[in-house]
Amino acid sequence: MTNPTTPLPLAGIRVLEFTHMVMGPTCGMILADLGAEVIKVEPPGGDKTRKLPGLGIGFFRSFNRNKKSIVLDITTEEGCATATELVGACDVVLENFRPGLMEKLGLDYATLSRLYPKLIYVTHKGFLPGPYENRLALDEVVQMMGGLSYMTGPVGRPLRAGTSVNDIMGGMFGAIGVLAALRERDATGRGQEVQSALFENCVFLSSQHMQQYLMTGEPPPPMPSRVSAWSVYDVFTLAEGEQLFIGAVSDKQFATLCKVLAREDLLQMPGFGDNASRVAVRPHLLAVLGEILVNHKVEELAPRLEAAGIPYAPIMRPEQLCDDPHLKQSGGLVPMTTDEGGVTEAVLLPLTMGGRRPGVRMPLPKVGEHTEEVLGALRRPAVAT
Repeated sequence: MTNPTTPLPLAGIRVLEFTHMVMGPTCGMILADLGAEVIKVEPPGGDKTRKLPGLGIGFFRSFNRNKKSIVLDITTEEGCATATELVGACDVVLENFRPGLMEKLGLDYATLSRLYPKLIYVTHKGFLPGPYENRLALDEVVQMMGGLSYMTGPVGRPLRAGTSVNDIMGGMFGAIGVLAALRERDATGRGQEVQSALFENCVFLSSQHMQQYLMTGEPPPPMPSRVSAWSVYDVFTLAEGEQLFIGAVSDKQFATLCKVLAREDLLQMPGFGDNASRVAVRPHLLAVLGEILVNHKVEELAPRLEAAGIPYAPIMRPEQLCDDPHLKQSGGLVPMTTDEGGVTEAVLLPLTMGGRRPGVRMPLPKVGEHTEEVLGALRRPAVAT
């Protein structure tokens, strides 16, 4: 864990988090990693995300570090009143429940901002205001609607991305909105509502393909069917069935690749003289390279490509990243005490600030671990000084 006394940029900012699953918790985790005191409100029995099976089993551990946990039943009159009082002791509220729920409970921005005009309130939604805004959404839903699945899979087989890209990025944009709103509050003295939405997030991811169409009038094909701008930009099967991505995106890099493979004769072959010519005969070129590369082992070719400055990448699986030497030595994968008392590895935010990596400052909270600490402070009378 990082030194708890190390000053962080959001120290002194207090966040109340009414969230579950991935999107809202990601926003809270980013703010917590940057130094905010983030109080996660869980229902009696705890956030159900804690106990998800299968592909959801890692959600809670991945997106809830550096937070405090309190148990509060906001569906009761007493719990709602306590939550409202607690909001008054916070700078920011986060929520990502179904449309209309917080309004029904009287914990929506319109209600709370009348009591606390400095409040910054972040709603994580499926859609921003418009015809779709009351629809329920999942990452999968918006990947289909937002062009991502179409662009990822082969023709006729839309394929969702292999992780919760919109949930995670939606939380990131929520956090960006908080930072901007805090800055604006410094100038105006007033808070505001920030909305971050899955669909608009996915459309933003697809915007380069939309712009390609607007510029050319040609619908962009799915990535597996794309016309590559570069002749060598593909995954190759090497010896023993291992795979390696290799990209040679300039004439100089192609010449270097030929040298690494000890096949400089390729430079003299018809159609291989420059990138534009090679793109025109790309299937033939890839077949030629495939026949050469199948005789090379990844472990001996990879260091030679790196030394030569050729972009390459082994095809890594998530479980292999748990032992990645770069992640470990760069401080991006660190120990974290779990809510059960064990130790796991946590992937940190992908940034440094002044050479420091915002890290793990406290164990993953047990259900309601900080209830008395947080709510007890509301009940204690102020001490005159």
